[in-house]
Amino acid sequence: MATNENHVSIKLDDKGDISKMMAFDRQRSQSLHGFDEDYTDIVDYIIRCTHKIWEEHGIGLIYTHYVHNVTVWTTSGRTYGREALLESTLQSLAAFPNRRLFGDEVIWAGNDQDGFQTSHRMTSVAKNTGYSWYGPPTGQLTTYCSIANCLVKENRIVEEWVVSDTLGQLQQLGFDKRAAIEKLVQGSSRSGLKPREYSLPERVIGQTVPVSLPPLTSHGFDVEAFVRRSVHEVWNWRLLNKIDAYYVPDYICHTTCERHLRGLGHYKAFVLTMLGTFPDAVMSIEQFYAMGTATEGYRTMTRWNLQGTHKGPGPYGEPTGQPFYLMGISHHIVKEGRFVEEWTFFDEVALLQQLWK
Repeated sequence: MATNENHVSIKLDDKGDISKMMAFDRQRSQSLHGFDEDYTDIVDYIIRCTHKIWEEHGIGLIYTHYVHNVTVWTTSGRTYGREALLESTLQSLAAFPNRRLFGDEVIWAGNDQDGFQTSHRMTSVAKNTGYSWYGPPTGQLTTYCSIANCLVKENRIVEEWVVSDTLGQLQQLGFDKRAAIEKLVQGSSRSGLKPREYSLPERVIGQTVPVSLPPLTSHGFDVEAFVRRSVHEVWNWRLLNKIDAYYVPDYICHTTCERHLRGLGHYKAFVLTMLGTFPDAVMSIEQFYAMGTATEGYRTMTRWNLQGTHKGPGPYGEPTGQPFYLMGISHHIVKEGRFVEEWTFFDEVALLQQLWK
């Protein structure tokens, strides 16, 4: 686990003002061995290289900002190699050439010796004026959220994990959801995309119960232990009564398809809907890191996966009995030992591709 307690000041400006971050008189404020000279700290690197590639269309900078054998992970699978990444970037920008990416938060950990881990939450605004994987241009304006996690060493991204509200984007474009997803299922071959291979985990074995976590210690507040315990108890033990203890009463959760869940009642209903749809689901945490202190509070990043079988009715149609793998990334604000606010995103189009195949 990595918790940045000494670098909480290195974060986005209050309004994510790119003009301030790109000022010529900014001085380097963090050790960045091997990074281009114009980057001042790791947050500046993430925000500005995204801006250069996606908004200024400096697409060729992928050659200097990614290693040749970069792996990019999504729910759909993995893309291997810099050329495949460059191809998918060109295809995305061809469909949305005026895309604007507003950096909402960068949570990070690490250093320039061992490498930086970063989690970049952003809101994209883009008009569909070119051909996409869904079909011909619709001219519709879309607004959607995504999170990109990166492992960065010496100016180059070594590995990346991306989740995006693709279903929200698809619906805003005006395409028929089922027809568009069936088209994807039938099989356009995306650049270098290799489908994930996985086997479903056992939630319980025989007549046993889910694995228990060790008790919390009394030696101060451990934010990682808190997050891991709450996720395991709520999602794997199905102890939704724990939500009252772990979350503040006016809790807010922002998630896919512009769902904004306000209050514990709405949040519990969301969890129940997911578990009712996938009653054998198991949630596993793949990575965690945090910024902050016990006094000021923490901003945390949790990358997780949910696996199970489509056994119940719900927002994804009638039960199909299909197994699935879903990758998600959550950002939380934790203060005084409780969750205050959350941003959780996952790719529902990739999920539906598995359920409807």
